[in-house]
Amino acid sequence: MTFEQIAWLPLCVALTAAGVVFAFFAFRRRGAAAGLRATAWALLPLAAYLTGALKTIWNIVSSIVGFVTGLVLSPMVWSGVALAGLSVILFLVSGVLRGRTLRVGRRAKTGKTEPAAVTTTAPGRPADVTKPMSRPAARPAQPVEAKNDDFSDIEDILKKRGIN
Repeated sequence: MTFEQIAWLPLCVALTAAGVVFAFFAFRRRGAAAGLRATAWALLPLAAYLTGALKTIWNIVSSIVGFVTGLVLSPMVWSGVALAGLSVILFLVSGVLRGRTLRVGRRAKTGKTEPAAVTTTAPGRPADVTKPMSRPAARPAQPVEAKNDDFSDIEDILKKRGIN
């Protein structure tokens, strides 16, 4: 069916009239805000016809429907969708492999291995003795004065605001 085969003016007038009746009942039952909103929606079909936007809307909707029906019913399109999906999967797999290759390359250059994971067990259960535990890194000792200097700035700010 084409755009010219439909009598659009009577259809738009009927939709607007039905919408205005619905808006009247919405105004009486739910108040002014609901009635005005329903009236605004009711005026849109006639406004679309009078401005010529209805033909544009018809073309857009018919193009979307044609695209979707062509997509659903065409085996060639489905093979293209399958190839696009395969391409996405290959991109994801190559990213994972690239990340692993970069980590292995970094370890080989530096000669370091990653520390073994420390496993925690529930209370009363023995730890896995076969896995070596890594020692925690030693922290450099900070002088007590440096710690006081860090907090002295915060204390000054709190004093300025009247917070002790």
